[in-house]
Amino acid sequence: MIREKELTELKNALTGELHFDDTYKSLYATDASAYREVPMAVAFPKDHNDLRQLIRFANQHKVSLIPRTAGTSLAGQVVGAGIVVDVSRHFTGILEVNAEEKWVRVQPGVIRDELNMHLKPYGLYFGPETSTANRAMIGGMIGNNSCGSNSVVYGSTREHLIAVNALLSDGSEVSFHDLTNEEFEEKCSQDNLEGNIYKNIKSILSDPANQAQIDENFPKKSVPRRNTGYAIDLLKHCSVFEKVDEPFNFCKLIAGSEGTLAFITEARLALQPLPKIHQALVCIHFASVYESLKGNLIALKYEPTACELMDNYILECTKGNIQQRQNRFFIKDDPQAILVVELREDNEEELTRKANALIEELQQENMGYHYPIVTGPDTKKVWELRKAGLGLLSNIPGDAKPVPVIEDTAVDVKDLPEYIREFNDILTKHNLFCVHYAHAGSGELHLRPIIDLKTQEGNELFRTILDEIAHLVKKYKGSLSGEHGDGRLRGEFIPFMIGDANYQLLKDIKNAWDPEHLFNPGKIVDTPPMNSSLRYVPGQQTREFDTTLNFSQYHGYLRSAELCNGSGDCRKTHLSGGTMCPSYMATKNEKDTTRARANILREVLTNSTQSNPFDSQEIKEVMELCLSCKGCKSECPSNVDVGKLKAEWQHQYYKSNGVPFRTKLIASFTKLNKLAALAPGLYNFTFTNPVTSKLAKSISGFAGERSMPLLYKQTLRAWYRKNYKPSTAKKNGAVYLFCDEFTNFNDVEIGITTIKLLDRLGYEVKMIEHEESGRTFLSKGLLDKAKKVAKRNVDIFKSIISDKTPLVGIEPSAILGFRDEYIDLAEPEDIEATKKLAESTFMIEEFLEREVKRGIITEANFKDEKKVIKFHGHCHQKALSSLVPTKRILSLPKNYEAHLIPSGCCGMAGSFGYEKEKYEVSMSIGELVLFPTVRKQPEDVIIAANGTSCRHQIKDGTTRKALHPVEILYAALL
Repeated sequence: MIREKELTELKNALTGELHFDDTYKSLYATDASAYREVPMAVAFPKDHNDLRQLIRFANQHKVSLIPRTAGTSLAGQVVGAGIVVDVSRHFTGILEVNAEEKWVRVQPGVIRDELNMHLKPYGLYFGPETSTANRAMIGGMIGNNSCGSNSVVYGSTREHLIAVNALLSDGSEVSFHDLTNEEFEEKCSQDNLEGNIYKNIKSILSDPANQAQIDENFPKKSVPRRNTGYAIDLLKHCSVFEKVDEPFNFCKLIAGSEGTLAFITEARLALQPLPKIHQALVCIHFASVYESLKGNLIALKYEPTACELMDNYILECTKGNIQQRQNRFFIKDDPQAILVVELREDNEEELTRKANALIEELQQENMGYHYPIVTGPDTKKVWELRKAGLGLLSNIPGDAKPVPVIEDTAVDVKDLPEYIREFNDILTKHNLFCVHYAHAGSGELHLRPIIDLKTQEGNELFRTILDEIAHLVKKYKGSLSGEHGDGRLRGEFIPFMIGDANYQLLKDIKNAWDPEHLFNPGKIVDTPPMNSSLRYVPGQQTREFDTTLNFSQYHGYLRSAELCNGSGDCRKTHLSGGTMCPSYMATKNEKDTTRARANILREVLTNSTQSNPFDSQEIKEVMELCLSCKGCKSECPSNVDVGKLKAEWQHQYYKSNGVPFRTKLIASFTKLNKLAALAPGLYNFTFTNPVTSKLAKSISGFAGERSMPLLYKQTLRAWYRKNYKPSTAKKNGAVYLFCDEFTNFNDVEIGITTIKLLDRLGYEVKMIEHEESGRTFLSKGLLDKAKKVAKRNVDIFKSIISDKTPLVGIEPSAILGFRDEYIDLAEPEDIEATKKLAESTFMIEEFLEREVKRGIITEANFKDEKKVIKFHGHCHQKALSSLVPTKRILSLPKNYEAHLIPSGCCGMAGSFGYEKEKYEVSMSIGELVLFPTVRKQPEDVIIAANGTSCRHQIKDGTTRKALHPVEILYAALL
C-alpha cells in the first residue's frame, strides 16, 4: 500500500505536477466508457525526466502507470487503479515537418485537427480522422489505432506510423522504425530489455505452427479494421518472417497496444497531400438500415472518401439539440437511415458527373428515396451532425442508455448487410433495439443497444449481449474491435476470438515487454470481467433532490449531470472554434471542463453521506472557474447544461454556508445602482480616482487592475419619461422595450440610441414598469430571488406581449433569460404562459432581422457609405439564439461588410472577470482569440459587441471601444 509520504516524495521529485486529492482522483476515475476505477494519483509530467521518475517509482513500488491524453477512450483504456499519467498538457510539441519527404515528428499530446492546421501551409495532411478529432491526440490515436470516417481512403493510424520513440518498462529509451533483416538480428543480439523484446518476437513469429494458427484464427485480411489484441498478424508480414519486401517495424505492434507495452514520447507520421478541393456529399435517404447497407455497396464503386451512416434514432436525437437542429437542413421527412457519401475530385465537372451517376444507379436499383447533394460550407454542417452522434445518444431521459458494448465490431463490407440482419435478430430476442451509425464504407457500424446498467439485470445483459455478438463476429471472421480498442471491455473475449494458443502469444509479448505489468495492466491481456468496475453499481439508486430549477426533462438533477458520457467535446481548444469551455481553453486543465463538473457532481451526489450533499468542497473546486457562459447548453452533444447545474448547486450550497459578502454585493447590483444613481458623479469619482478606486475594489473583492462600469448622468427610465415622444404616426406598430438593469444605469446612451433607432424606423417604443431581469441573482445562484423576479415579469408581460407587440431587449443576458431560466423557474401552472411569452421575446437584433425578412426595414433606410465591422457575439446569444441575425442586420446598409470574430467567450461573463482571483483567467480567455483579433484591426474598422460585459472586456484588454449594433445602425440611418 503506497502511503501519502511516498506520493509526496514523488511529487517533489517531478518538475510537473502530481495530484492525489479526492477531486483529481474522481476526475480521472472515468473516461468516455462505461468503466470507473479510482486511481492512486494523477501526474502531469513536464518532460522526459519526469516520465523516467514515474517509471522508476512504479518499478520500486510495484504500481501501474496509465498513459492518458484526451481521455476519450470508449473501452476503458485509461481507467485504472495506478497513477494516471496525463501528457495532454505538456507533451504537445510539433517538433519537425519534412515537407519533401512528407512526414512530421510530434509529441503524443498534439491534437489531430490542430496538427492539420499546422500542416496546411505545407500542402500536407495527416489522414486518419476520428469523430473526436478536434480534441483527440496523436498518442491516443496510436494507442487505439484510430481510424475514422475517411478510413476507406486513409486506413488507420498504423498505416501512417513511421517511427516511435518510447520509454520501456525499465526506463530505457528506444526508437522503433523500419529495420533491415541485418538490423533486426543486431537488435536481437542486445543483452538488455530492448534485445529481449526482439528475441521474443523472433521466437514467436519464426515458429511455423504459430504462423499457421495466426493465419487461421485472426480476423480475415479483407477486414481492414481489425484491432483485436496485438497486431501480430500484421507484424508477421515482413521480410524477417515471410518472403516479402516489407521491412520489420515494431510500430505495427505499438499501434493498437493501448499503452500496455511502452510509453510513447514521440512519433513520426507519414503525411499525404491535401485532399482534392472539390467536395460533394450525397446524402441518400433510405427506408431501412438494411437497404442503406445494400446501397453502401453501390456507393463504394464510386471511390468515395467516406461512407457514413446515421439511423433514425440518431436523427431523432438531433432534433432536441440547439446546435444540431441547425445542421438538419438537408433532411427530408423522417428517413430510417441516411448514408452520407463523400466524393472528392480535382474539378467540379467530374464531381458532378460522379455524384449524378451514383444517384442514377441507386434509382435504377430502386434504393433510396431522396438524394440531396450538399457542397461548400454546408458539408461541414453535415459532418458535425454525424460526429455529434456519440454524445447525442446519451440524451435519452432516464437510466437506460445506449451503451458502448458491441459498438466496434467490423466485418468484410460485403458481409455487412447480412451480419447486421443477424445482429438485430439477436437483439430482438432480448427485446432490445439498437442505434446504428458511422463507418458503413469500412464494414463497421457503431451499434449501441439501450441498457440500464444501474440494474443487476442490465449488468448481466451487458455481458450476455457481448458474448452472443462475439460469436456472430467470429462466424463472419470479423474483428470484435474495429477502431475503439479492446481495453477493459473486449479484452476478456480475445481468447475466444483468436484462440487460446494465440492469446498465449499475446501474453508472452506483454511479459517480455513489461515483466512487472507496470504499463496499463488489465487491458488486452489478463483483463478482469467486462461487467466489473462499471461506472454504475448494479442496484444503485439514483438520488432525487428537491430543486428550485426544473430538471424534470431528464428526470432530476443527478440524471441531468449523468447525461455526460465523457466524450470530451468540452476539451476542444480555441483553434477549433466554439464557446465551450472557456476556462479549459485558458487553463488546459481537465478540472475546468464541462466533463469534470458533471463527473464530480455525479461522484459526490451519488456517494456523499452528508445531510446536504451539495455542501462539497470538491464541487466548489470544479465550479470555481465555470463562467456560466452556456456554451455547453448548445455545444455539448449530450446536452449537459453546467450553467444550470451550477446555479442550482450554488443555491443549495448557500443553505449550509450562507451567502458570501461579495456575492450579495453582485446580486444587489440593481438596488445598489439605484442608490448610486442619486449621486452618479460621486460614484464615478470613487471608481476613477486611483486611491478610492483601489480601496473600494479591495473591500469588494474585485481585481485592482479592472476598470469598473460607470453610471450615466441619468437613468434610461428618467430619459424616457422626460424625452420620448413618438415623432410621427407609427405605421409599423409598437414594441415593448425591456429596460434591463445594465442599460438603465450604465449603458444608458445605448438605450437612448435604441429608442431613437426604433422610432426612426417607424415603431412606437413602449416602456412600462417591470422588474429587473434577475440576471445577477441567476449568475450567483440566488434562485429564490430570481424566481420571484421571473414570476413578476411574466405576470406583467404575459397579457400584453404578442407577435404584434413583441418584447425587445438590448442586453442579451437579460432578455434571453425569458427563454431560458424563466421557464425553468416557473411553477407548473405558469409554464405554458412563460413559454408563450418567450415566443414573442426578442433580442433587438432578432427583432430587426424579423422586420427585414418581412420587408418592413430595407437597405433604403440606410446610407451607402462603405464600412467594415468586426463583431463579437455574446455567449448567451450563441447558446440560445444565433449570431446570424446580428450579422445580417449589420450587413443591411448597402456597403456595410460585417465579419464575425471567431471568438468564444470574451472572458468577462458578468461578474466573473471582475473577481480578483479570476482576473488572470478572464484575461487569458480574452487573449485566446478576441484581443489579438481586435488589436490587429485598423482604426477605421468598427468593433461591435452586443454584450455589456463583452464591451467592457474589449476596452480593458485592448483599449478599443466596441459599439452595440444598434449604435452602428443608428449612425447609418439616412
